Amino acid sequence: MISREIIQKLKETYPVGTRVKLNQMEDDQAPPAGTLGTVYGVDAIGSILVKWDNGSMLNVIFRVDRIEIYRAKVEI
Repeated sequence: MISREIIQKLKETYPVGTRVKLNQMEDDQAPPAGTLGTVYGVDAIGSILVKWDNGSMLNVIFRVDRIEIYRAKVEI
């Protein structure tokens, strides 16, 4: 079981609206690595809820799947 403190930290790290990039997901239906998505929440068991740009809604499982915060490169 994941502690409340870890769930709170996940909510702080991945607030609603955060853009993420998938690095690895342990699921046969997983979007391909590199797929971008938008966080829409963190649930009570610590899964990060993501709406992937390809239409998938698979959750990111803490300590199993890997994502990173995506920041678009902007030229000035």
